Amino acid sequence: MKRVKIIVVFLLLCAFCLSCATPRGTPGAPDDIHPSQRPDISSDEAGLWMYMDRIESRLKTSGRLVTDPALNTYLRQIVCNIDPVRCQDIRIYIVDTPHFNASMAPNGCMQVWTGLMLRAENEAQLAYVLGHEMAHYVRRHTLQQWRTVRNTSSALAFFSLATAAAGVGFVGSVAQLAALGAIFAYSRDQEREADEIGFETMAKADYEPVQASQIWGDLLAEDEAGGKSAKSIFFATHPTTTERIATLKTLADKTAKERRSWIAGQETYLNAIKPFRKEWLNEEVHKGSYNCSMVLLNRLLKSQGDSAELHFFLGEVYRLRGEKDDCENARAEYQKALQLGNPPPEVYRSLGVVCLRMGKAKEACDSFEGYLKMNPDASDRQIIESYINRWR
Repeated sequence: MKRVKIIVVFLLLCAFCLSCATPRGTPGAPDDIHPSQRPDISSDEAGLWMYMDRIESRLKTSGRLVTDPALNTYLRQIVCNIDPVRCQDIRIYIVDTPHFNASMAPNGCMQVWTGLMLRAENEAQLAYVLGHEMAHYVRRHTLQQWRTVRNTSSALAFFSLATAAAGVGFVGSVAQLAALGAIFAYSRDQEREADEIGFETMAKADYEPVQASQIWGDLLAEDEAGGKSAKSIFFATHPTTTERIATLKTLADKTAKERRSWIAGQETYLNAIKPFRKEWLNEEVHKGSYNCSMVLLNRLLKSQGDSAELHFFLGEVYRLRGEKDDCENARAEYQKALQLGNPPPEVYRSLGVVCLRMGKAKEACDSFEGYLKMNPDASDRQIIESYINRWR
């Protein structure tokens, strides 16, 4: 729980620091941050950086980081593609949690959550989100906000809310999310600036412009399917509107005419995350936002083609949700996974469970035997054998 609290407080601090941008050209706004720049040791910005340095140190030992060298190197390459000048100043941390989020701290610490990486369909989509977050770092929005609210009641309200959220778990209650949205809501100008810079950087790196609006639209569809009870923590601090999506589509239409070919990078991206996708899908399904997960899995099946793995986890959503006809729906998805070939061994076990629920004892036992055949050293072997002996 302590490790989870660290992640929560870090996220809320980032959201707080990034939530009030000053449009480009505003009198008195600080200059964009330069490569290798650190604030003067006597400045208030230096104090803010030192505080975030301590938070970052705790993040490093949180136990929630994906440390795989190949995946981390790949992510760094994307950051360097969109900002080759400043990428060496950025420290990237892949945080193992099934929710969609990325954030930038003022000291150059970037968090990318595995829930985002699962949902991005290609390299271009991820590049846009990272570019959007990099915009806050480059524009030094943190310093602007810190100077505006550090001695106000708003700042006190933030720290009270951060403490409360850390005390109740990962994202807190619906009421706390509503409070987060009220405190951290971005203005139209703030979001437009981050969108503009994020779009500019991805297009400059030759990434396909249309992907910028696509990932926002996909996330919004999930959020609407989940309702208030499954409100995305990303939308608590990054409100997405149909206007923003339409604006990005317009920008993409204009920019796409500038050249004939762009990079989407789907194959490269899917190969990079392939070793981790099963674990990420399992975490997604078991977080309990079943309607959201259903939208996600159906979208991945549409964009990436039929996959035994995806059909298995869609079956898991139906099985775990347990509403009317869900057993039959789960059974159908498991059978699709088997027909496609090379399914996860767990598909036989789950098929056995739903068949028992449906009163199909023989089919259940056949499935359980298939599970043990594919997974002879299964840790739950004795339990499965007891099911077979009882129902055969």
